[in-house]
Amino acid sequence: MKLLRAAAVAAIALASTAHAQGKSQAKGDMTFFVTSVGGGNGASLGGLDGADKHCNELAKAAGSKHDNWHAYLSTTAPGGEAGVNARDRIGKGPWRNAKGVVVAKNVADLHSDKNNINKDTALTEKGEQVSGRGDAVNTHDILTGSDPAGMYSTAGGDTTCGNWAKSAEGSAIVGHHDRKGLKETRHMKSWNSAHGTAGCGQDALKSTGGAGLLYCFVPN
Repeated sequence: MKLLRAAAVAAIALASTAHAQGKSQAKGDMTFFVTSVGGGNGASLGGLDGADKHCNELAKAAGSKHDNWHAYLSTTAPGGEAGVNARDRIGKGPWRNAKGVVVAKNVADLHSDKNNINKDTALTEKGEQVSGRGDAVNTHDILTGSDPAGMYSTAGGDTTCGNWAKSAEGSAIVGHHDRKGLKETRHMKSWNSAHGTAGCGQDALKSTGGAGLLYCFVPN
């Protein structure tokens, strides 16, 4: 009887270890996540470098083996010069979330109906869901500054909160990580280009359903 009990305890311990190792392995292979928190100053992120730093700090704290994370953000340039395209900052793919689920095989799929970004897959660096429509607090607006193709916007006006340096007046394009429902328009379903914010400060981002969160990718 004692032998059976000891064997059962050992089996449970082994299963727990395997489960923990599996979770750790998935985190190690993670190449995509939504930040669990914003930078704390609305859309003022310290430019692209500051946004990338935020991605890397969160990933490191979560146990990621990667240290070259890039925020999925576009910028504009004055005088009609070409800006930076978010799609050009993230490599070729594929990209996996904290649970090892592929959200897109390549850049083309990511910016088409073939992408697998939704509330169940757009997880944080901790492997947790991000709140969205229907939850007590809605934070489904993810900062991108991009058009649906992942390029800097040519719509005119401020679409990047001053290239991620403004924390007051201005606006930035956001996407919805929790897109779902047949009755929604294609525009509202967009994971990377749904609408502009009401401003660049933290309260302004909250007013339209945001918290200054970012998409982070490893440019593999």
